Amino acid sequence: TATGEVLFEKNADMPMAPASMSKMMTVYMIFDRLRDGSLSLDDTFPVSENAWRKGGAKSGGSTMFLIPGKRVRVEDLIRGIIVQSGNDASIVVAEVLASSEQAFAEKMTQRSKELGLKDSVFKNATGWPDPEHLTTARDMATLVRRTIEDFPEYYRYYSEKEFTYNPIRQINRNPLLYWGINADGLKTGYTEESGYGLTASAARGDRRLILVVNGLQSK
Repeated sequence: TATGEVLFEKNADMPMAPASMSKMMTVYMIFDRLRDGSLSLDDTFPVSENAWRKGGAKSGGSTMFLIPGKRVRVEDLIRGIIVQSGNDASIVVAEVLASSEQAFAEKMTQRSKELGLKDSVFKNATGWPDPEHLTTARDMATLVRRTIEDFPEYYRYYSEKEFTYNPIRQINRNPLLYWGINADGLKTGYTEESGYGLTASAARGDRRLILVVNGLQSK
């Protein structure tokens, strides 16, 4: 990451649907607020009926299994988004940090431009399919660099292999975490439209590599 040198690329600037890899931007927005002191890990957010309906157990997507009406610690929401890829957790964060998920997505897009993501537009906090919700592999790699460099104290959440909430134990879907190759993040994604995707990073000594793949036909 120190040099930003690209070792290999293919279709790096082709618009693509990032699916749940979008949640890395949602998490970046949380880390921003933690760093500026407007948010703490012990703050609690309420779970709205909307977040539960759109991202909860009956939605058919990945979920943290949040309970409507209950309050949840920010740190648990971070783990619910990163480890469990919870759509419900992502929507809860969006609704609290902005007036609505749509307003939060606009803030995501604006912040992404400031970070150097030149070709990304976010329409929601989850990566739910939307024809205008697009990014590129290059932008995802840039987001990883900025996450690791800007938030060394919080990046560690991306290496956690499991998280239990309510009280359901879920395993991190990032396969590289289990391969013994010093991988320490980041995020998988899948929808029928996007195919299977993975944004990952691994470090050995003082060398760190970042990988972004998307549109694969299988895990």
